[in-house]
Amino acid sequence: MNGKKALLVIDMLNDFIQPDGALYIGKSAERIAAEIQRIIKEAREEEMPVIYICDCHRTDDAEFQMFKPHCIKNTKGGEIIDSLAPRPGDYIIPKRRYSAFFGTDLDATLREMNVSELILVGVCTNICVLYTAADARMLNYKVTVIKDGVASFDEEAHKFALREMENTLGVKII
Repeated sequence: MNGKKALLVIDMLNDFIQPDGALYIGKSAERIAAEIQRIIKEAREEEMPVIYICDCHRTDDAEFQMFKPHCIKNTKGGEIIDSLAPRPGDYIIPKRRYSAFFGTDLDATLREMNVSELILVGVCTNICVLYTAADARMLNYKVTVIKDGVASFDEEAHKFALREMENTLGVKII
C-alpha cells in the first residue's frame, strides 16, 4: 500500500484531559496536550490529514459497567479540549469502543484518502491507543506512536502498552 500519512488524535476530550473531567487521567494529560498541539501544527504544515477520534457514548452505554459515565454525546465532557480545537477540513470520527476502527467509518475514510500510514497521539496509551494501533496493524496500516504524545492514568500500563505495540504489533515508537 503506497499512500500518505494521517495523524490520529485519540480522545483528547475534556472528560479525560481536564482536572474536573469524569475520567481525568492526571498531570500527564497536561504534559501531552502542549506536545500534541505542536504535532498537529506540523501535520497541518505538511498538509497531512488530521483526524480526531472521539469517545462518544450514549447515556446507557454498556461500557459504564466498567468505567463511570464519561464522554456522553452532546456534553462538555465529550468535547475536544479547546487548545486542540479542530479546524475546517479536519475529520472527527466518533467511537463507542476502545478501537477507533470498531464500528466506525475510519477505515473507509482513510482508504478514500489513500492513507497507508498512521501517526497516533492521545489517551489512554494502554486502552484506546493500543487497541486502535492493534486494529490498524491488522488492517495493514503502518503505525507510528509518538511516545511524548501519549499518556495514561497508569504509568506501568502505559509502559507495557508501548512495549506491546512495538514488540508484538510492529508499531514504530518515536
